[in-house]
Amino acid sequence: MNWGGLQSLLSGVNKYSTVFGRVWLSMVFVFRFLVFVVAAQRVWADESKDFVCNTAQPGCVNVCYDHIFPISHIRLWALQLIFVTCPSLMVVAHVTLREEKDSKYSAMHEGSHLYTNPGKKRGGLWWTYLASLIFKAGFDATFLYILYYVYEGYDMPRLSKCSLEPCPNTVDCYISRPTEKKIFTIFMVVSSAVCILICICEMVYLIYKRIQKLIRKKVVESHETTLLTARRSRSKSTRSKLSVREDPTNTASIQNLCNVMTEAAPSEKKK
Repeated sequence: MNWGGLQSLLSGVNKYSTVFGRVWLSMVFVFRFLVFVVAAQRVWADESKDFVCNTAQPGCVNVCYDHIFPISHIRLWALQLIFVTCPSLMVVAHVTLREEKDSKYSAMHEGSHLYTNPGKKRGGLWWTYLASLIFKAGFDATFLYILYYVYEGYDMPRLSKCSLEPCPNTVDCYISRPTEKKIFTIFMVVSSAVCILICICEMVYLIYKRIQKLIRKKVVESHETTLLTARRSRSKSTRSKLSVREDPTNTASIQNLCNVMTEAAPSEKKK
């Protein structure tokens, strides 16, 4: 087990996650992955060796074991952990692509940057992060349904009956440590359900923050539009007031006309 690689993967994904994402990572890698590696594998290590049926018919035990355990819980949970953790790498890959684009753009444009913060969830990265949450919740829900459908519930029966060929009749088969296996099964199912709930909460949080940001942007734009309209109306009112004022050239022309008329009046009297 390469714990250094796991730690680097955890820190790389955790760097771009929200608070809900960090809680989800803790649930996956502590309560699911470590429990799976440390305890669950040992509990299911003897499932085929200690599977016993009350018959000596050759091949009957193998057929009944395949019927009761179509797929091992351990292998199913291993596939589930692989599929659930892979969508988080989409975010890391997208951020890495942004950083490469930003470095190329900075080299071509003399130090200017294409992205202020390549890891900030804006534009395409926001959609990538939301898609990763949908995939994670979808994979967890799908594997929970598969486990329920294959084993007809999450119970681990102490006694199972089998009547398949080449068994001569209906035989009784016994599973080793059914109570312990049932406890681990319920634990893994509950932890998966909690991870699904955390993913849903994070999706709601992201969508809420996005809507809140859009509302703030529209409020700012409407406020700026109102201020611009008020400034225009003030400028129009000022122009109209200036146009109402008397023109000094017109006043001078009227004064000159009055002077001419006063000079012309005495000349008429002399005649």
